[in-house]
Amino acid sequence: MTKVAIAGFELESVSFLPNLTTIDDFRRTETQGSELLDLNRGTNTVMGGFIEICERERLEMVPIVDTTGGAAGPAEDNAFDYYCGVIVNGLRAHRGSLDGVLLYLHGACTTPTRLDPDRDLLRLVRREVGPDIPVMLALDYHANLDASSISDATATFGFHYSPHIDMGETGKRAAECLVRTIRGEIRPVTVLSRPDVMVPSIFSATNLYPLANFVDRSIELPKTTPGLVDISVFAGFSYADVPNCGFSVVVVADGDRGLAERTAIELSDSIHQARRELHVPGLVRNLQQGVSYGLERARSAKAPIVLLEHADRMIDSTYVLRELVQRGAKNAAVPFLWDPDSAAAACRAGEGKTIQLKLGGRSSARSGGPVEVEAKVLQAGEKSYQVTGPVGHGAKVDLGLTAVLDVGGIIVSVTTRPSTAIDEDAFVQFGMRAQDFAIIVLRSKTHFRAVYEPLAEEIVIIDTPDWGPADLMTLPYHRAPITTSYPFVDHD
Repeated sequence: MTKVAIAGFELESVSFLPNLTTIDDFRRTETQGSELLDLNRGTNTVMGGFIEICERERLEMVPIVDTTGGAAGPAEDNAFDYYCGVIVNGLRAHRGSLDGVLLYLHGACTTPTRLDPDRDLLRLVRREVGPDIPVMLALDYHANLDASSISDATATFGFHYSPHIDMGETGKRAAECLVRTIRGEIRPVTVLSRPDVMVPSIFSATNLYPLANFVDRSIELPKTTPGLVDISVFAGFSYADVPNCGFSVVVVADGDRGLAERTAIELSDSIHQARRELHVPGLVRNLQQGVSYGLERARSAKAPIVLLEHADRMIDSTYVLRELVQRGAKNAAVPFLWDPDSAAAACRAGEGKTIQLKLGGRSSARSGGPVEVEAKVLQAGEKSYQVTGPVGHGAKVDLGLTAVLDVGGIIVSVTTRPSTAIDEDAFVQFGMRAQDFAIIVLRSKTHFRAVYEPLAEEIVIIDTPDWGPADLMTLPYHRAPITTSYPFVDHD
């Protein structure tokens, strides 16, 4: 029976943040062995896609480990080293009997001493299994890549969409390629090209034009061009200060490196030519303008107005919350503010109590600082659930101690573990409806669009001074390729 190892280690690192992602942070989401299979089977996740194809094709799976740190500060070196050891030891335990490896990494991880740790982990996997075992790599759409990042993979696959509604499909693309490779039906060759373009995450949504056109082409070309197996467009992650930051195009062909090179360069050049159109600064308002406009629109709107505090990287920015409190806003919701101290204080006080709190704004000097409020505790306790929205459907979310607070007519939910409100679970899991609020404050970059574009009357994008701003030139880069990349330089 064909035997395939499955493993994952994912972290999107905001390298500017002072907070490091620890082993304990990763262990909160870690699954190994049969639990990995049981919790991911049937979910819209990369692991779910891996599992679906392996079971369909009757492959024997060796589930080693899967863990995610979400989007946070760099991984501690010892955390990265630990999971490298878990994956390598898991492969070593089956040395000589494996026919392939399915590996899921983010592609924008950093540690204090490594600028491309995902590459380093992939290299360890290749060293362990040898040169002849196919290793298929699945990556996030926001991966920062160069040729060395993926050189040890047999083929590389990325999410096509942001919001990431196709995580499961990406896992299936990688697994299907592995099956065909093991059977000798194809001989994958992979080529990467970089267009020298960086964009803030707010402009990486794949329903924005002209980016949508490039994504559509990446999906259609393999269907219409003999010899092409797969194409992935990666937008990169501009809040990781690394030399390979920015867009890249990865093409997988069946044995024809020339075809892969021509296709990658052509698509990459097209992205470079559209570099100015990929930046849409008119979409973004400053804090006072955005809040004023949103409150005015909410007076006559028939559906919620979303105020998108997109620059927030640790889900605890308080700029919009403070503005709403100061203006006496009513019928507003601020879901999933990461604030373990306030969540614990509210749970100690108990439901029905009114307490004084300093909400959010603690992750860094740029997060806005705590907002002093008087809050009534509406709900309090441990909270976990399975995602009902399209991004990561079926995956488990554990918020830890969580409280729902009424701050003078603004409903704020505070969580112990960071989780981004991107779907209606932030409301329905607490017995509320998003549609019942006039104003909703979200902190997502693109994932919210899958649910909130059809749900909201309007989305108002508000720029704040946190670590994910729309203007990349405000960030203190030291290693990113700002001497060669748009918008820092503009050359044909």
